[in-house]
Amino acid sequence: MKLKKITRNLTLWVLLSIVAGALLGHFQPATAVKMEFLGKRFIEVVKLFINPIIFLTITLGISTMGDLKKVGRIGGKALLYFEIVTTLALFIGVAVAAVVRPGDGVAVGKLSTDKVGEFTKRAGEFSWGHFLADNLTLQVLIVAIILGIVLSKYAGRRPIIHFLKETSKYVFRGLHWVMLLAPIGAFGGMAFTIGKYGIATLLPLGKLMITVYMTMAVFIFLILGGILRYCRVGMWSFLKYIKAELLIVLGTSSSEAGLPGLMEKLERMGCAQPVVGLVVPTGYSFNLDGTTIYLSLATLFLAQVFHIDLSAAQILTMMGILMVTSKGAAGVAGSGFVVLASTLTAMKVIPVEGLALLLGVDRFMSEARSITNFIGNGVATIFLAHNEGALDHERVVEALGKRMKPLRFRKDLTSGEYLGQVAEQASETARLLKNKK
Repeated sequence: MKLKKITRNLTLWVLLSIVAGALLGHFQPATAVKMEFLGKRFIEVVKLFINPIIFLTITLGISTMGDLKKVGRIGGKALLYFEIVTTLALFIGVAVAAVVRPGDGVAVGKLSTDKVGEFTKRAGEFSWGHFLADNLTLQVLIVAIILGIVLSKYAGRRPIIHFLKETSKYVFRGLHWVMLLAPIGAFGGMAFTIGKYGIATLLPLGKLMITVYMTMAVFIFLILGGILRYCRVGMWSFLKYIKAELLIVLGTSSSEAGLPGLMEKLERMGCAQPVVGLVVPTGYSFNLDGTTIYLSLATLFLAQVFHIDLSAAQILTMMGILMVTSKGAAGVAGSGFVVLASTLTAMKVIPVEGLALLLGVDRFMSEARSITNFIGNGVATIFLAHNEGALDHERVVEALGKRMKPLRFRKDLTSGEYLGQVAEQASETARLLKNKK
């Protein structure tokens, strides 16, 4: 019976596939690079489910909610939350880069700038109009919200809602079948990454790599962990609950590969359907904690490499630019480099050619960004559901197996002030740990 349970454990198979892909990439790089299509095809198939799931979840959630003011309130709180947390992530990235200085001692050498021009050109072409036109997820989100509102006002909506519910069952059933192919996708993605770039490419920029991963780990467990603690949810329990999706994101370097599974699991653990439908897809465009941390670190890293001492005003200018562009370029392929290129071009202080230094290791840091973004959107959904009284804590206990004691905050505070207290507590904890050392 145990053997049968092990053989059906998707998490185990994904993990074994990642290891196998890494080994193939190291010992047979030429063969491993050819495996790229496995990872790409898997992501493409999963993407086919993303928009139908978003459409069905939001339309059904709003049309059955009844209170449209609540929908607007959730959307407003979500945008406020995204702005507060991503700004906090930006400050953390800047602070760590200033203290650790990962760019010191990195030799520039002869930069191969062949590919840099492509990102610089795309950065110059960016506009909010293009962003909305190219971002199908946001388009589906808007259409679903409108349809949900229309259905909520339509007296004969019952047969339509019944049809959408039945369709939703089949869509999720199809997704479950597709997710059985996740080990193949993870194998292809990891084999290609190691085979093309190799472990050796990490050595010259090892300090930056370690800094990025450690900063994101601190952000996840200190900041996001504090927010979850306020919601009476443990971070370790939550990570264990979504471990299969985390491994898929790790293997494919794409947070989109885990999006449908995350939405389903958040609903299963007690988050109300309308909250999940509104927050998760919006968060994939506006709540990119990992990307924000990486961009701030990478910008200051390049300044340190070229021995450029940025003034406080220049750093604040950089942060202001990143607060806008990190959200605007979301959902665009190669968005990390596009945003970096646009930031460096706007600042006119750091050479854009420095992007060439990051080309070889970006794929490895992409995994850290994707995982942090993924966890951040899950935490945002839980927080907003809890804040709205739309989180069933009995189902949380059933799904995670553990109930956390709530943080002792005053009950008369707004959601923004709650987040402020979480941030203050995280800062105090960090200070105490530093003094202890």
